[in-house]
Amino acid sequence: MYKSKQIPIYSLGEFSSVDNKSKNYQVEVFDANRHFEVSYPHKHDFYEVLFLTQGSGYHIIDSNKYKIEPPCIFFMSPGQAHKLELSSDIGGYLFLFTEEFYLLNRVNKNKLLELPFFYSVEQNNPPLLLADSSDAEFLKALFARGCHEENLEDDVSEEVIRALLDVLLQTCNKLYPLEFGLQKTRGHLLVKNLLQLIEENFQKNIAISEYANMLSITPNHLTQMVKHVTGTTSSKLLQNKVIIETKRLLIHSEMTVTEIADYMNFSDQSYFTKFFKKACGITPLQYRKMKE
Repeated sequence: MYKSKQIPIYSLGEFSSVDNKSKNYQVEVFDANRHFEVSYPHKHDFYEVLFLTQGSGYHIIDSNKYKIEPPCIFFMSPGQAHKLELSSDIGGYLFLFTEEFYLLNRVNKNKLLELPFFYSVEQNNPPLLLADSSDAEFLKALFARGCHEENLEDDVSEEVIRALLDVLLQTCNKLYPLEFGLQKTRGHLLVKNLLQLIEENFQKNIAISEYANMLSITPNHLTQMVKHVTGTTSSKLLQNKVIIETKRLLIHSEMTVTEIADYMNFSDQSYFTKFFKKACGITPLQYRKMKE
């Protein structure tokens, strides 16, 4: 009903060239002459690793704005909204993939969540800055080999690309700043699982108790673990997500406040407006006018 008014959400097939629409991964050169235009800001339902080797500009991810300082690598999780402001000489590589592609045949289904740059507990996405030229060259070689394998039509290339992706992600994990790297505890993984579930279900406006049930723990235990890891409550994490999505729609869509309230499964506009004002100090309409 509201698709034409919403922030675009691209699936991998929609984001890919005609030849690659059936694949659940894609590796390609990234520059100002990419094969198609996308609307900004937009969201994906897949993971993205963007390696920039030259150029300048800014990358806005959710509410955070990062300066592009090549060589650097940006990581995006499904559901995040982003916008790129790029110079004409931008250059690098792009690796897109689904969770299913990476986790195929893996026993540990938390492998992606164990990486510090996906579903960040801190709710930010600082790029990996590659100060060592040998690291940059090694990672560049991985991307280049991935592009080469992408163009081959044989049965082994997909496995090679999956292996290249694993080496790429684990290398970035090793190089990522230590203050963001220690996230493999049970508590961190639980919070990341919660963030992933919130991303998939926030529009349904369901209670935290239902999220706890999805995670097979009690609501009280979920709240305690989230508080221990993040310093805030599980309800606050959910509220923050709803507020972020509402702000995006107020700024970047043509949806009315009533339509947004309906989209978020609130019982009525009045309650939705009170919810937003309590969190932000102003009404949704005042926020929209302020951002015009």
